[in-house]
Amino acid sequence: MSTAPHSPFDLAVAGGGIFGLNIAYRAIQAGMRVVVLEADHVGAGASGGLLGALMPHMPARWNPKKQFQFDALSSLPAHVQELEATTGMSAGYRACGRILPIVSEDRLAHHHERAEEALERWKPQDTGFSYRVEPHGAYADWLSPSAAPHGLVHETLAARVAPRDYLAALAHAIRAQNSLLEGVRLDAYDEVTGKLDASGHTGALYARNLVLATGYEIFPQIAALTGPMIGRGEKGQAVLLEGHGLEERPAIYCDGLYVVPHDNGTVAVGSTSERHDETRHVDAEMTDELLRRAVAFCPALAGRAVLERWAGVRPRCNKRDPLVGRLPGQQRTYIAAGGFKISFGIAHLLADALIAELTDTPARFSLPETFRPGHHFPGL
Repeated sequence: MSTAPHSPFDLAVAGGGIFGLNIAYRAIQAGMRVVVLEADHVGAGASGGLLGALMPHMPARWNPKKQFQFDALSSLPAHVQELEATTGMSAGYRACGRILPIVSEDRLAHHHERAEEALERWKPQDTGFSYRVEPHGAYADWLSPSAAPHGLVHETLAARVAPRDYLAALAHAIRAQNSLLEGVRLDAYDEVTGKLDASGHTGALYARNLVLATGYEIFPQIAALTGPMIGRGEKGQAVLLEGHGLEERPAIYCDGLYVVPHDNGTVAVGSTSERHDETRHVDAEMTDELLRRAVAFCPALAGRAVLERWAGVRPRCNKRDPLVGRLPGQQRTYIAAGGFKISFGIAHLLADALIAELTDTPARFSLPETFRPGHHFPGL
């Protein structure tokens, strides 16, 4: 393939969320000259939320997707440590673990089976990650015993980050290379010349390759280039509470909600899943109900001040799994989309795989085939 003329950048990344920033950061590490175009500001989309929950899939019906997520969560501490050493900033990471209530005898038997499978899949003797069934009344000062009549699961693979702090650290590392343009929207990319047409920027921009990582807005962008609409946005809402004294508690998943304590003395609660809403309007009535449900199973939240209510639209591919790779029918345009609910845990490893593809070098971990374009585009 010939090199596009006038190409001062090896890679342009459209989107300053968790996928886009990790891809740019990894590309810079690989020696590439990079520019990030963010239409608003870093974290303006779904990545700028409150939860930061890094929650593994169950250790059952094991498949390449679950293995990739396990490898990502296992390698994330080293990635965060490197980023924090580079920037002098905290990403708010903690291997907090997670507890899940067991509500019936059937579910108790189910979780005993999962605990057995975790011995094989998570290899606790080597990794230290465990999946244990504990009796009724465990963690009673955190999870209400009435919410867990048959005991609970305590697993230690789960972790969390502070989403905005993690994004800020990535952005700081990228800005240090003069590679981040906020308030600049990509309008078009000419693969032949490498020219980037961008609103909000004066002067010419050229790049040899482009990665689209624009959140849920990527789906109409993809459709304009390829035809099919292969995903949509799904609204989620969350609440941030004052949480002093709860910083070292494990995350809870109960009644379809997460409760996630953070190091800065806050607790995030969420989120809703509103499949047919792509607005970012906060519904006070819905967030009040979210908080009421959380207090019912986590009484330690009662009476704590609400610091923020948040709504965002998360990208979700129709086939659920993320989409990473070269866009069908294009030569220099790549996509990274749809990490619905697992983006923060896998973004660094996904970036590693994509930059390996761009530079024709081995990736540390191969992407599952269900993450690749061939899985998502009909008839490809």
